[in-house]
Amino acid sequence: MAIYHCSIKIISRGKGKSAVAAAAYRSGETLTNQYDGVTHDFTRKGGIVHTEILLPPHAPPDFSDRSTLWNSVEKIEKAKNSQLAREIEIALPVELDREQQTQLVREYVKENFVSVGMCADFAIHDKQDGNPHAHIMLTMRPLEQSGEWGAKSKKEYLLDKDGQRIKLKNGTFKSRKVDTVDWNSQEKAEVWRQAWADIANRYLAAQNRPERIDHRSYKRQGIEQIPTVHMGVSATQMERRGIVTDKGNQNREIREQNRLLKEVKRRITALTAWIKEKTAQTKENPFPSVPILSERSEQPPTLLELLNRAYTEAAKPQSRYGKIQDLKLYAKAFNFLQSRNITTLVQL
Repeated sequence: MAIYHCSIKIISRGKGKSAVAAAAYRSGETLTNQYDGVTHDFTRKGGIVHTEILLPPHAPPDFSDRSTLWNSVEKIEKAKNSQLAREIEIALPVELDREQQTQLVREYVKENFVSVGMCADFAIHDKQDGNPHAHIMLTMRPLEQSGEWGAKSKKEYLLDKDGQRIKLKNGTFKSRKVDTVDWNSQEKAEVWRQAWADIANRYLAAQNRPERIDHRSYKRQGIEQIPTVHMGVSATQMERRGIVTDKGNQNREIREQNRLLKEVKRRITALTAWIKEKTAQTKENPFPSVPILSERSEQPPTLLELLNRAYTEAAKPQSRYGKIQDLKLYAKAFNFLQSRNITTLVQL
């Protein structure tokens, strides 16, 4: 089924990375980095089903050549710790065919990146292992209308209350560095992540598919569920061959805990309904040691009180609920919730 995965990272020379090497790997080509003279040959790499470069109208036409584009980036960046490119990796909906996936990525890239002046180089990878995905490499410097690279930042002088520059003791004026574009802001990353979910859902709806993806975490969606970790291509392939991996074990444990949490919530919902039923039947508290759950209660009972209450009532000979046979589940449930500081119904 369609899954949401959209990661954003920086390709930095300071971390030993190269924009030319990254482009060669993602496109499956041989490219030579003119900055250091190293040739990167990835022509034997499999699973590359589509590559494409998208440019803003004022970009030099020769940027359509992958080597020219990324060597131009390498050349303009002088520092040994320069940030060379931004990469966005997205999981593609398996419900769409190849043509639809390609058009989906193309539209997403045009609307969110090329339209504001970035040059984009994307590649779709699919090894037929159920994990089709796209790598989108983006330039980080703005392009002037002349086609020349612009500055990433500029100096801005700070002013005093009278609008005058603030002079420092060494004779210079107080200033700060200001980005010329907002592409590095955290807010922009959120916009891009949501945009991917929105456009992917639009394509799924156009194909009358019921699946939808959401860029928000389970917590932000109000879903009481622990998210699984992203397996990645290598771990996924190993698991399918029957090889146990750390990530696979972690996800199996997470799924078991989610199953337990779902069962606990179901039982607490039924228990709460039963308590309200008892409250409506009598004005007296049938559990003197534990305050009843009612409209007048200032504090809801704790989970331990609720679990103890359920066992006490079910153990009575006259109880219509019968004996509780799964005390181990109750104990495990309580320990699970307590370890996560979930102690009241309000948190559920």
